[in-house]
Amino acid sequence: MAKSPASDKTSAAADKANDSSAAPAPTHQIWLAGLGAMAKAQEQGSKAIEALVNDGLAFQRKSQAEAQQRLHEATERLTHLASDFGQQATVRVDRLEHLFEDRVAKALQRLGMPTLYDLQALTERVAQLEAQLAKTTAVPKAATPVKAAAKTSAKTAAKPKTQRTQGKA
Repeated sequence: MAKSPASDKTSAAADKANDSSAAPAPTHQIWLAGLGAMAKAQEQGSKAIEALVNDGLAFQRKSQAEAQQRLHEATERLTHLASDFGQQATVRVDRLEHLFEDRVAKALQRLGMPTLYDLQALTERVAQLEAQLAKTTAVPKAATPVKAAAKTSAKTAAKPKTQRTQGKA
């Protein structure tokens, strides 16, 4: 019962045909799945890219808004800190200035230098004295011609007496 080589070839071909029609090979299925994915990607490729671009733009806008919000908050904090620092520095400088002024005033007082209040009091006193002097000199000016006339008549009356006394001697 020998088989001929030709019959072996036909039976092998028949087996292969029966195998491929009955169940496709797994590698062939993978190949077909890859081609199907490629076809779908070509169909929906532009739609998918547009969807990804839109998602990217939305994410970028959201990120930028968040970054601007945080920048604004940081700017407010730094402005507040700088303002507080400036106020503290101003208070310290004012304290130092007052301390310096007090020490200089005490040193000048020890040396006998008059203060601003002393000078103001003296200026007011001088103004009062000048006003009093102006009042007292205003009244004698009107009375001066009478006194001057009385003095000249007294001098002329005194002169003849002196001449008489000189002539008798």
